[in-house]
Amino acid sequence: MRSRVAVIYNEPVPGHYSPQEEKEAIESILNSAKAVHEALLASGYDVTLVPLLPPLEQTRKELESLKVDLVFNLFEGFSGYPETEAVVTEIISELGIPYTGCPAKALALALDKARTKAILEEAGFATPRYQLLGPETLSAFHLSYPCIVKPCSEDASHGLSEESVVYDFAALEKQVSLISSLFRRVLVEEFIDGQEFNATVLGNSACTVLPISEIVYLLPAGMPRILTFASKWEPESLDYQGIKVICPAQTPNREHIAKTALAVFQLFSCRGYTRVDMRLDRGGQLNIIEVNPNPDISPGSGAARQAEAAGMRYNEFIAKIAMLALEKS
Repeated sequence: MRSRVAVIYNEPVPGHYSPQEEKEAIESILNSAKAVHEALLASGYDVTLVPLLPPLEQTRKELESLKVDLVFNLFEGFSGYPETEAVVTEIISELGIPYTGCPAKALALALDKARTKAILEEAGFATPRYQLLGPETLSAFHLSYPCIVKPCSEDASHGLSEESVVYDFAALEKQVSLISSLFRRVLVEEFIDGQEFNATVLGNSACTVLPISEIVYLLPAGMPRILTFASKWEPESLDYQGIKVICPAQTPNREHIAKTALAVFQLFSCRGYTRVDMRLDRGGQLNIIEVNPNPDISPGSGAARQAEAAGMRYNEFIAKIAMLALEKS
């Protein structure tokens, strides 16, 4: 009998983003779920798509009613409540259903970027200096410019634009006020402008680091070298057109980057798949920028590109993630 799989994902609903962001986010969610659904069908699974809507009580009942062998977890948290990503994963775990990707603890930890950075520092990893700030605490600012201002608990580059990198107090005050009004907690960190790499770790107890990607910025002078929302979701923008991805990255630091990604994966008790984003500072030291458990795995995503560079077709990549979820610890 074919294994039964439920692909869970966010039912798109209006949130607190701009109309353009809403449109792009909805298309991304639906395209990813469709692609995973088709890949699993091609691998011989019996697949059901299960969109989730709040409230959590309704979600729990829907998950309890599932009669499946595996949950393929594409759920990223309800709009405006990113913490529900970990809550829903914990519910699946309590129900005893195998699921893809990282456990709730890793998801909850990585969602809090400030806490993540504190753990990285304690473990001896380099990460840019940072502060949690709001309009009422700006007087405590003590970092060195330039800085980058971003939401503390968001992904997919929500809240990131050309104005996110600030060079003086007036710009800092304006951006902190904006991000605070949209996303509550604000992370300010010293901006590192060196080479940018990311690596995806695939596995459980035995892990593989997929070929590393380098993000190359070919932007006009004056535009900050960061992955803005537009650079990921708006093909007509200068941000999008001014970015090139090289995979495998041609860098003498490949082994160090891979070892670092694997060590971070283990530090955060990840499973399945996780992407680690890194940058070199002026002294050549590798800094951890972000840890991304359960990153985007849609066709064309960084993780899918790295899997392809490792010799895996997309269907094989998705099947591998499913098999890892069924693997005994």
